[in-house]
Amino acid sequence: MVNNHIASNRESDDENTTRQILLNENNLKNQVSPNEKIGLTRKLVFSLASAVIGSAFQFGYNTGVINSPAEVIRKFINESHFSRYDTELSSSSIESLWAFTVAVFAVGGCIGGLLNGVLADHFGRKKSLLLNNILGILGALFMGLSKTLNSYEMIMIGRFIIGLNCGLNSGLCPMYITELSPVDIRGSVGCLFQLGVTSSILLSQVLGLPDILGKEDLWPLLLGLTGVFSLIQLVTLPFCPESPRFLLIKKDLQTEAEKALISIRGTKNVKQEIDDMVKEANMEKEQVKFSVFKLFSTRALVLPTVISIVLHLSQQLSGINAVFYYSSDILKKSGIEKSQYATPFIGLIMVIMTLISIPLMERSGRRFLHLLGLGGMFVFSILMTIAFVLQNQYDWLKYLSIVSMMLYIVFFAIGPGSIPWMIVSELFSQAPRSAAVSLAVLVNWSANVAVGQGFPPLFQNVTKQWTFLLFTVFLAFFWLFTFAFLPETKNKKVEEITAYFQDKRNLFVFRAEKNRNSTTSTVDFRM
Repeated sequence: MVNNHIASNRESDDENTTRQILLNENNLKNQVSPNEKIGLTRKLVFSLASAVIGSAFQFGYNTGVINSPAEVIRKFINESHFSRYDTELSSSSIESLWAFTVAVFAVGGCIGGLLNGVLADHFGRKKSLLLNNILGILGALFMGLSKTLNSYEMIMIGRFIIGLNCGLNSGLCPMYITELSPVDIRGSVGCLFQLGVTSSILLSQVLGLPDILGKEDLWPLLLGLTGVFSLIQLVTLPFCPESPRFLLIKKDLQTEAEKALISIRGTKNVKQEIDDMVKEANMEKEQVKFSVFKLFSTRALVLPTVISIVLHLSQQLSGINAVFYYSSDILKKSGIEKSQYATPFIGLIMVIMTLISIPLMERSGRRFLHLLGLGGMFVFSILMTIAFVLQNQYDWLKYLSIVSMMLYIVFFAIGPGSIPWMIVSELFSQAPRSAAVSLAVLVNWSANVAVGQGFPPLFQNVTKQWTFLLFTVFLAFFWLFTFAFLPETKNKKVEEITAYFQDKRNLFVFRAEKNRNSTTSTVDFRM
């Protein structure tokens, strides 16, 4: 009886032990990946909205707002000059001043992009965004008061200042929102910047219509409204946390990082995420401070740096600006007389497709969507070339030109529109990230300047109807490069991506599968 009782107790103890082990394992599973179940919280949504409205909206609005009131601003430039100097400007002088007014925005963007890394690492992501709003408000005041003070030079100064603001925003905002987001929704969150850009481009196109603010007496208000986005961010961003990754890895403030992470995750169960940051911080302490030049002298960073540059070039040199440049001509030749009223429809397509790409980003991955986007643009660039060259001979081709142009825009929004802005923050660990973002943004804005200033004369004087064939060549190169070198970053931790590039055998993505037996290549990056 005693032995049976002892055996019974042992069995009971064994059952309790087994139950406790299973309970501990379940608790451990909940601790290891809590963010996979948390997703969006109110604090995170508020922080993302503040960053996007104050930054991405600023970028998109000022990209699109200058086109609609072009004629009335040209007229103002001539009238302002005449009232001060009693002489009229020649048409070529007016066009030169107008071209400078448009281009100086991108010049400011280049300079702002170059300053991204310095400000982000010195002041932090949040504080840098806050300080940048000073430039946003100042630029808005210069442009909004230009007619009152009878100075067309103020428009140019304002455009340059707002370009600085947008150059900084285009690096700081994607970096900030990516570092706030959980791994499992990082791709969707990364699309929010492009969604903000496309939404505000659409807003500027609608407000700029001649029946709304694109009038001779209201265009200063149209340009000055950009300051509203900065004011919104100045009011809301102080209630948002600083990037936990910046606090812990850059400033070694673990307590503050935990508080920030708890506030945006809505739970105190953030130990695993903090531990991952601590590991990354320990790795960064062994590395020297990174500059843009250091990216090219560190073997493990050369490939992700080149990938970042090429992906940003694929956005600007994909031909999307040429589509916007020719959209009015294409629509006019297709029988649409008031093409300026059709322009917002193109902006609406961009917004809708960006919205569609958000859930696709987590399901299909960055690599697949970028390949799909570039491939689709490649096909429809060929069809647009055919339609553009032959539509005078075959009337039905005008419909092909419209359909091809719309689908070209659709595929741009699927991949090249969103992915370059978010991919840099995913490819680099904390130490080199700011320098990499600065370089990528600088390349993007520099390509923007090159396209804006270099291609219009080429369109008019050299290639004319064969314009899109030139972009077809670019798109083919970008597709092949992406297929060969861009790994899939969906649901990958920073340390996994960093380990992938540290393995010398992982030069080509399609060969990386052969190296999966290596401890640095246990994750499939070809998905």
